[in-house]
Amino acid sequence: MARILVVDDSPTELYKLTGMLEKHGYEVLKAENGADGVALARQEKPDAVLMDIVMPGLNGFQATRQLTKDPETNHIPVIIVTTKDQETDKVWGTRQGAKDYLTKPVDESTLIKTLKTVLGS
Repeated sequence: MARILVVDDSPTELYKLTGMLEKHGYEVLKAENGADGVALARQEKPDAVLMDIVMPGLNGFQATRQLTKDPETNHIPVIIVTTKDQETDKVWGTRQGAKDYLTKPVDESTLIKTLKTVLGS
């Protein structure tokens, strides 16, 4: 099954997203900040990344831009999953290379449907 990297500094969000993904058969990798997320994506080459925005150090926009501009990782679809629900944030996320943008709290069926779409399954 597909491997999904979840990048989020909230232990609660990591737990919730991991539970949703594992229930649907996905293997989950976790990182607690943007820099670790970028490093883990380069090392593990997951099938997709769920990226929070508001994190210490390298934020989700910056991490998404690094992943989508790097020839090693630009094939990995990034889905932003955040509490930031302004239209400007969504536009900016897309400009950084994100394939989709979901607002927390994430609906499980929407998350799985979005993942299947970006994974082409």
